[in-house]
Amino acid sequence: MTDLVDDVFSAETADKLALIEQRLADLAGADTPFVTEAANHIIAAGGKRFRPLLVVLASSFGGEVDVEALVRAACVVELTHVASLYHDDVMDEADLRRGADSANARYGNSVAIMVGDYLFARASSTVATLGLDYVALQAETFARLVQGQIAETRGPGNGDDALAHYLQVIADKTGSLISTSAVFGGMVGGATADELEALRAFGEEIGLVFQLSDDIIDITSDATGKTPGTDLREGVATLPTLMLRASDDAADAALVARIDADLADEAELASVLAELRAHPVIEAARAEVNRRAELARGHLAVLPEGQAKDALLRVCDDIANRVS
Repeated sequence: MTDLVDDVFSAETADKLALIEQRLADLAGADTPFVTEAANHIIAAGGKRFRPLLVVLASSFGGEVDVEALVRAACVVELTHVASLYHDDVMDEADLRRGADSANARYGNSVAIMVGDYLFARASSTVATLGLDYVALQAETFARLVQGQIAETRGPGNGDDALAHYLQVIADKTGSLISTSAVFGGMVGGATADELEALRAFGEEIGLVFQLSDDIIDITSDATGKTPGTDLREGVATLPTLMLRASDDAADAALVARIDADLADEAELASVLAELRAHPVIEAARAEVNRRAELARGHLAVLPEGQAKDALLRVCDDIANRVS
C-alpha cells in the first residue's frame, strides 16, 4: 500500500502482514474442502490489505505489542471486510472480484451468501478471544456496515440531499471498518484514550478519502486494473456524478442525461468519459478529496512523533495522490 519510512520498520511491518496473511487462510478453513475453497476464494485473490496495515501501524502507539493479539485483531477486520464483499457481490450481481470470478458467479448466490455468513462467524469467534471491548466495537461496526448497505440499496428519500446521503452510506460501509482497524491497532498497542480517539477520527476520514478517490479513478484512470467507467455504466452514484447532478447549469443537465442513458455501447461510454474528464467537476471532486485528506492528517496531530505516525501520514498522502 505504501513505502514505509525506515527499512527496519518496513521489514517488521512486512513480517507482521505475512503472519496475518497466513492466519487469514487458516481462519477461512472449514470442515469440508468445498467450504474451505469457497471461503478462501476472495482472500486468495489478494487485495490491498489496507485494514490489516492500519491495525499494524496503529499498534505502534503504546507499549510492547502482543503479536498474537495483533494478528487476531487484523484478521477480524479483514475477515469482516471480505465477508461483506461476498454479500455485496450478490446484491450487485457482480461477475468479477479482484480480477477473478466473483464467488456468486462461481458458486451461486445462495452459497456466496452463506460463505459470507461463515466468514462473519469466523471473525466473531476470533474477536471473542480479544475481550469484550473488542467484541462491542466489532458489533457496532457490523451494525453500521449493514445500515450503510440498506441505505445504499434504498437510495435517498424524497427531499433528501443525494450527496449527503451518499457520504453517510460510505461512512458506514467503508469508513466504519477502516476506523475500527485503526482503533483495534491502538487497543492492541495500549494507546491512550486520546490517541484512540485520534485514530478513530483518522480512520473515519481516511475511509471517505479512500472511497471518494476510487470514485474519481473510475472516471479518470486507465491504469488501475479496473475498467474505466464501470460505476458510470452500472449507474452507481459517485462523488463527481453527484456533484454534477447538483448543478443547475443547462450544459451539466445535458451531460447528466447522457450519463443516465444507455452506456452499453463502448463508443458512447468513451465519449461520456472524455466529456467528464474535461469537466471542472473532476477538479472540484479532487479538491474535496484533498480537503478531507487534510482533515485526516490533522487528526494525527496528537499522536507521538515517530515512524508509525510518519507511515500513517504517508498512507494518507498515497491515497490522496492517486487522484492528483
